Amino acid sequence: MQGKTEQDAQRLLQDAKALSDAGAGLLVLEMIPASLAKQITKSVAMPTIGIGAGVDCCGQVLVLQDMLGIYSGKSPKFVRNFMLGAGSIQQAVKAYVQAVKAGEFPAAEHSF
Repeated sequence: MQGKTEQDAQRLLQDAKALSDAGAGLLVLEMIPASLAKQITKSVAMPTIGIGAGVDCCGQVLVLQDMLGIYSGKSPKFVRNFMLGAGSIQQAVKAYVQAVKAGEFPAAEHSF
């Protein structure tokens, strides 16, 4: 996890602004505090995509195997198994898309 200390958070925010100023088209924010992801998202002109970075990013990404619960061992904190209660992979993917659009995923328990 990155950005836990104030100094690290400020460095990541400055880096994000520098990337935006340089013309980057997209920024992936992975495993950073949700409050920092929100601050970065509000501070840059490009879309932010979160994975374990809270609901305030412009979009979300989740590896398909994680979304479907296909992993060995303990799953990362930011993972939710959308296959639970779904009758098919297609239904699980639709449930993921709906949850992201509704702002229900990631919930607090999936964020840092």
